[in-house]
Amino acid sequence: MSHTKREPLKFAYWVPNVSGGLIISNIEQRTSWTIDYNRKLAQIAEENGFDYALSQIRFTAGYGAEFQHESVSFSHALLEATKKLKVIAAILPGPWNPALAAKQIATINHLTNGRVAVNVVSGWFRGEFAAIGEHWLDHDERYRRSEEFIRALRGIWTEDNFTFRGDFYRFNNYSLKPKPLDPQPEIFQGGSSRAARDMAARVSDWYFTNGNTPDQIAKQVNDIRTKAKENNHSVRIGVNAFAIVRETEEEAKSVLAEIIEKANPEAVNAFGHEVKNAGKASPEGEGNWAKSTFEDLVQYNDGFRSNLIGTPRQVAERIIDLKRAGADLILLGFLHFQEEVEYFGKHVIPLVRELEAADAVQPVAAE
Repeated sequence: MSHTKREPLKFAYWVPNVSGGLIISNIEQRTSWTIDYNRKLAQIAEENGFDYALSQIRFTAGYGAEFQHESVSFSHALLEATKKLKVIAAILPGPWNPALAAKQIATINHLTNGRVAVNVVSGWFRGEFAAIGEHWLDHDERYRRSEEFIRALRGIWTEDNFTFRGDFYRFNNYSLKPKPLDPQPEIFQGGSSRAARDMAARVSDWYFTNGNTPDQIAKQVNDIRTKAKENNHSVRIGVNAFAIVRETEEEAKSVLAEIIEKANPEAVNAFGHEVKNAGKASPEGEGNWAKSTFEDLVQYNDGFRSNLIGTPRQVAERIIDLKRAGADLILLGFLHFQEEVEYFGKHVIPLVRELEAADAVQPVAAE
């Protein structure tokens, strides 16, 4: 079932607030994890048609990411440097308690006229939890906790005298003042497992999935939307992609070949071991990264699988294929962020808008 969307696709980029960029490779990257670089990048993204920036949450070094800035405070700095861009702050249940997260995000919401959103990360890096003395839960338990976390956030943000009795969180007549401005902060989450999709179909505004082909994305979208409908809920879909857009297809493909050729095999295999263990722990053994090859794992979230590698026209057409499969947002990583975000905004997004306009005159497929 195709989903031709009347609403324009949204574009987001991964914030490189973690060193090493978005690939596990020793190729040269003109990308920096520093605040000065990221402030400028956020301004470039805003000026060139991007809607969102997504910050990353990491507590410890690993897999080429030696340095990491904390996600919420970093997101706030990017919001202060921009006027329209929305920034999605990554939050990890466990280290964060929903009361703290709700208050933190409500305050940033007021300070930035409602431009902050959250990405609730259920956790895949067991070694990180051990390093910071945080209890590691079984796969589906992590998603149960995340679901309670989201229900608590929403309750705190919308109700007075909020009372909640969960397995992980308890609240007794708690009233947060001031509450966030309307509309409420958007809540994103990721994952590909059954538990992740079921959680999205109950509580999340947005569901991020790893990179994949339009056919595979369509299967996930149909599954989630069918379940969400049964729950009187609606959820929008973001698809991860690593974009390599060059004037010729040969040039783009040679960049990809060099990234993979210069991949750090030890780090890629260690990352693969960690994330595949996390995915295999799901009862159906089908979490994120379950079918990822070595080449896929060079990009953290299977970004090469979305195949946004080629000329601006090729990439725009493939983005429309993802939209027809049900994507509402494309989440992008790049090799050299500042230059490539600008190039993408100038050369790809306008083509996507032209193709969307052409699509809009077609009959809309039934959902």
